[in-house]
Amino acid sequence: MKCLHLILFVSFLSVSLGHEESVHTIQLTSENFSKEIKESNFFVMFFAPWCGHCKRLAPTWEQLAEMLNTKEGSRVKIGKVDCTEQDSVCSAHEVTGYPTLKFFKLGETESTKFRGTRDLPTLTTFINEQLGETDEKEVEDEKPELPEAVQGLQELTDETFSKFVANGKHFVKFYAPWCGHCQKLAPTWNDLAKALEHDKSVSISKLDCTQYRPICQDFEVKGYPSLLWIEDGKKVEKYSGGRSLEDLKAYVDKMVGKEAKVVEKTPEETKEDTQVALQLTSDTFDHAIEKGVTFVKFFAPWCGHCKRLAPTWEELAVKFVGNSNVKIAKVDCTVAENKELCSAQEVDGFPTLHLYKAGAKLEEYNGSRTLEALHQFVAKHDKGHDEL
Repeated sequence: MKCLHLILFVSFLSVSLGHEESVHTIQLTSENFSKEIKESNFFVMFFAPWCGHCKRLAPTWEQLAEMLNTKEGSRVKIGKVDCTEQDSVCSAHEVTGYPTLKFFKLGETESTKFRGTRDLPTLTTFINEQLGETDEKEVEDEKPELPEAVQGLQELTDETFSKFVANGKHFVKFYAPWCGHCQKLAPTWNDLAKALEHDKSVSISKLDCTQYRPICQDFEVKGYPSLLWIEDGKKVEKYSGGRSLEDLKAYVDKMVGKEAKVVEKTPEETKEDTQVALQLTSDTFDHAIEKGVTFVKFFAPWCGHCKRLAPTWEELAVKFVGNSNVKIAKVDCTVAENKELCSAQEVDGFPTLHLYKAGAKLEEYNGSRTLEALHQFVAKHDKGHDEL
């Protein structure tokens, strides 16, 4: 389970939801599809149960449905179609791959295909763009009114964010106004700000990701609310504890009382003499994978699952030392120059493990992460390599 998905599960859902267990997403079939899209704007995922990318998207899609299908007065509904059972619907809408995401506007016969990154902020921004002028007034109404700000709570914008967090310690809530979990947290967050109003060692603030999406992307916000501890302009860690006032205050006390280790945008291991896995960048990636078998780990230094996998990944690289046909490599997706590469490789969670052969991606590895299992997987694809 990737870090992103674990975050979404812990933060927003009480159970792990697969396609067959969806609670809030509207199930569309040949019997109700036409009727449903004539009555509302619809954002629809066309999927197949066996599709790996569909499985990874499922919890995010269900969260999107929980937010919008249960919201009173919502102007859009979230649905999905199982193309293995509803072939006629998928054929009619020219679905040729999975998942395919299409937005159907009320009263229009043509749909708009979503082509962006499949994370919650990007999906919600796409929805807002599709709703267009009809929602402009609503969006304007949601803009922060600074004179009414809660005592001690800083409402940040694209103009104030960078300068504000550049120095010192900051506890920032990244949120969306329509998010039910954000709304539930709001009074407690306000109380936290009031309690620490005169504490010069830390600031409590918030940023609306529906209005300032680029900032949220830079800080790798994948779900709402995300509570990040930032020091001197850099993310230290994401808070994942309880959301009571006592829990939040205890966390602040802990972070203020010690020098927190800042996560730099650098490779996960710092001792170069212990590294065997090849560190790739956007400049070296294509050349590295063009020959032989290349097994690549796409990771983020702050990701707990990535940290646990790191020593095993180095051991795996050692296993193939001397085999010129196999390379064990890694890409840090938090480094600015690599973000476009990771997006192009459809990395939507960490760690993501892709195997390439002769320049082409063969498959994504989703099996056990033991050294033995990883070694067997690579050896299977290495025709010229005798298993150790």
